[in-house]
Amino acid sequence: MKNPFLGTGWHPPRRLVLAAGALVALLILATALALGTQSGDGTDAPRTQSAPASPHASASVPEPATKGGSTSAPGPPPLSDPLAFARASAIMLWSFDARTTRHGEQLAAMRTWVTSESAYADWDSIQAQIPDPVLWARLKDNAQHATATVSEAHFPSAFKRALAENPTAITEAYIYAVTVRGKARLVWTGGGSGAEDRQITLAVQCRPGTDCRLVAVAPNVAP
Repeated sequence: MKNPFLGTGWHPPRRLVLAAGALVALLILATALALGTQSGDGTDAPRTQSAPASPHASASVPEPATKGGSTSAPGPPPLSDPLAFARASAIMLWSFDARTTRHGEQLAAMRTWVTSESAYADWDSIQAQIPDPVLWARLKDNAQHATATVSEAHFPSAFKRALAENPTAITEAYIYAVTVRGKARLVWTGGGSGAEDRQITLAVQCRPGTDCRLVAVAPNVAP
């Protein structure tokens, strides 16, 4: 049986559009680096006073809250580690339940994860990760829902390199680039199901003494 979700042609990375000027401004203000160059290791993480990054810290990331027997976007967890928060954010972005959650409700829940600092927040890149209202209605008709798991999260090599060259750059906005890999499992009416490997690079803000918040989804750039 053909997956009615996958068959629509909607795929988050291809639908993601960020204005080049806004992205450049974000990176200059936040970290003075170029996002997108990614490495496969997740163990050599930069450390700062605000968010000491441990390769094992993500093990305690809470799973999204359940609703109606499947997952719906939960509120942001109280995490100060950028790796752990990025893992939780990816699970949130890749999980949905069109059976029990309306499109507006999903967006409202996602919005609670986003930083309140408008100078850095790129809400358009985040909300682009879920289908538009018309497609959401089709997913509801097919009782479509998805759960997600994360296999690893790491700081891209470009981020680590830039931070090593200018350690004070992070103190402008305390925004970290994190690449997350995982899998989304989709289920729909009639017993259909499927799974997709996922990868996403997120910008997360973890200021000293506060919980992390989501800033943006970075565009795909070939490594």
